[in-house]
Amino acid sequence: MLPIIDHYPPPSLKGKFVKIKFVTQLPTPQPQFAFFCNLPQYVRDPYKRYLENQLRKNFDFNGVPVSVYMRKK
Repeated sequence: MLPIIDHYPPPSLKGKFVKIKFVTQLPTPQPQFAFFCNLPQYVRDPYKRYLENQLRKNFDFNGVPVSVYMRKK
């Protein structure tokens, strides 16, 4: 996922740039992913949907509910 994030980084908001450091899958029955970044409050819903769609496309999660969480590193 990090090369995809590097190709299309999160947009800046209020002059602040969000840097996503790493991604981990949470130990739950359905796929849930935690993205650790410096400013999680500045990541908006359209970018979360973009990440969810990229997860579906690259890891074959079609028809499965995928949750994306932004957390402070």
